[in-house]
Amino acid sequence: MKKDVILHCKNGQKLEVGLARPFHCEENELKVIMAEAGAQLSFHFDELSGILFLNGSCPNNVAASDDNLEDVVTLDNTQYLVHTEAAGKCSEGFYAVPAGEGISWRYAFFISNGIKMRAQKREVGRILSDAGLINDTDIGEALNIQQKLRTRRVGEIIAETANLKQETIEKTLEDSINKGDIPRNARIGDILVSAGLVTPEQVEIALATQKTGKGKRIGALLIEQGLISEEQLLQALAKKFRLRMVDLEQVSPSHETLSILPKGIVNKLQVFPFESSSSHFVVATSAPTDPTITDNLRFITNRRVELAVATAAQIMAAIDKYYNIQEASPVDSLIGEMGNVDATVEEDEQSQESMIVQPDSKMITFVNQVLIDAYKKGASDIHFEPGIGKEPFTIRYRVDGECYIAHRIDSTHKAAILSRLKIISELDIAERRRPQSGKIMLRYEGRKIEYRLEVTPTIGNQEDAVLRILAASKPLPLDAMGFSSPNLIKFREILAKPYGIILCVGPTGSGKTTSLHSALGHINTPVRKIWTAEDPVEITQNGLRQVQVHPKIGFNFSDALRSFLRADPDVIMIGEMRDPETAKIAIEASLTGHLVFSTLHTNSAPETVVRLIEMGMDPYNFSDALLGVLAQRLARKLCEHCKKPYHPDREEYDELVHGYGKDCFAAHKMADYLPELSFMKKEGCEKCGGTGYKGRIAFHELLLGTKMVKDAVKKSTGVEHLRELAIEEGMRTLRMDGILKVFQGITDYEQVNKVCL
Repeated sequence: MKKDVILHCKNGQKLEVGLARPFHCEENELKVIMAEAGAQLSFHFDELSGILFLNGSCPNNVAASDDNLEDVVTLDNTQYLVHTEAAGKCSEGFYAVPAGEGISWRYAFFISNGIKMRAQKREVGRILSDAGLINDTDIGEALNIQQKLRTRRVGEIIAETANLKQETIEKTLEDSINKGDIPRNARIGDILVSAGLVTPEQVEIALATQKTGKGKRIGALLIEQGLISEEQLLQALAKKFRLRMVDLEQVSPSHETLSILPKGIVNKLQVFPFESSSSHFVVATSAPTDPTITDNLRFITNRRVELAVATAAQIMAAIDKYYNIQEASPVDSLIGEMGNVDATVEEDEQSQESMIVQPDSKMITFVNQVLIDAYKKGASDIHFEPGIGKEPFTIRYRVDGECYIAHRIDSTHKAAILSRLKIISELDIAERRRPQSGKIMLRYEGRKIEYRLEVTPTIGNQEDAVLRILAASKPLPLDAMGFSSPNLIKFREILAKPYGIILCVGPTGSGKTTSLHSALGHINTPVRKIWTAEDPVEITQNGLRQVQVHPKIGFNFSDALRSFLRADPDVIMIGEMRDPETAKIAIEASLTGHLVFSTLHTNSAPETVVRLIEMGMDPYNFSDALLGVLAQRLARKLCEHCKKPYHPDREEYDELVHGYGKDCFAAHKMADYLPELSFMKKEGCEKCGGTGYKGRIAFHELLLGTKMVKDAVKKSTGVEHLRELAIEEGMRTLRMDGILKVFQGITDYEQVNKVCL
């Protein structure tokens, strides 16, 4: 069979086929004959990036010139160097001929939907010159400046900014090396600081200036020299990348178009959507050279993205007009956005007097409002991260286990913000070389919120601050904890036992404390005396006698546990088994008629049992005490507002079966692959910030202390054998439970793979 074309599919596959009928670009479809079987198939343009013709000549005569020489990059990142037609006569794509020798195909038709980027090989400077905006001399001068910036040394920059002579710097370096005071591989900035010629801050500024200079493009240099305007540069870039220039003051986007991208995304990427159809949309950008913009938008929206070019000022004005984003000075904008917050910061309640800090300055009010804003947005941590030199001061929130940038503040405020955090947490504001730990107590709307602060020195004489938010909260009922039905039934059964030990295990932030408090809430009745030792006390319950341990004064978990045993307990909860002594006492307590709960930092339920034996626990005592081990992880839930159903293909289904385990999949009667089978996928909306996820769900692995498991523990069985035995006894692994929740439409397999081994 004669091979006429090579089909370049969007997934990167390339097929050599024959044509069943002549090609017409207006038909949006190609009928071909497959080489192997001779069968006829139809390919829609939506499946293809390009059609490479092996014979004949291009229907549209394409002359080879520098003006139409382009790099064409397809969605799978394949690059073609081609000469393109001056103006495409077909709305679906454009014709091109190969540039260079040794190419097997004669000409091509590239489908617009399958193209990631088109870029003329002509440099921006040449485009500006051809347009008569600059001349060759201007380009040459800009290139010389660019070269100097890229090769500029730190010493030269320091000489300028610190008003030092270059000779002084060179002599200082030579003297220091000759004396042997400083190693030969020491940095120039360190040597000059040691010699007392400059300060560390001046060195930071010089390094930042050097970094900025190395990345400067010709266009930016021409603007700085006043040779062209930003709009003229963008027009040249639009021509280079075959994009249209748009005046956003003349567009009126529909509500449907604006709803494609949430406010957070347009603000973060600085893009503005102004046209759309059911399959694609057009966004304006002032950074057409950034390839990540289309990739991010395509991933978020699952639509074809077309870029247009507009000035940064027009984009910001359009975002402000249609998305109601108010921009002011860095601090004032945040204060205005959050509004007045009635919050006070007070000392630890163990102090004799409570110190109320009044918001008597803008910075005090600002810090209070950041703390409240993070709490209201459900953040578990706040990260204060100063940039080097004049780079912005970044504040990030961790929400649902993921960090995102909440605010960027001008660098001039970083010292004041960090000093304020140290003051209200009673740390030494003069100490900048060592880590410091503290806490902040804040009252907001009658609720007490505790923040644990960790200040860590970082490079460039900076300090990072991280606040863990410990808001006092109430326990959730077991039904709301995300247990699958089999695990919920079994967990309730062991909670009904009068004595024994129940362990909840997992990494930091996996929800262990929340699970234990839900368990305690389930058995919390007036007839039971329940003691808890925690560090810190995050969840409070009526009826529980809760104790805060203080390791710094020698009051640790083992001390609290000994005290509890003399205080007539029925149930004891130990926040964490941090040492063998605490573990031994807890096991002994469970053997003497008490129900004991505790946590460990281990990866799985079977591993926990083996770890405790390796820590020196008596296998016979531990096996007799063991009621169950609950391992868990937290994964992100699909957003309830925007998730959509879809029918998985066979390959995706088989991957889930393999991850679950084929035998267990059948034994647990999981859903068969049927036409009506549907999963849920992420989409992205304003409520979830365009991520497709909102909230978290727990995956559980519950190992029960059955007779066979207890016998295996007494024999000090290895992890793998114990896991296999537990699965035979009905345990679902963390991955199994995660896959079950994929079938239930709660999350997706991407999240399962992120948190499960």
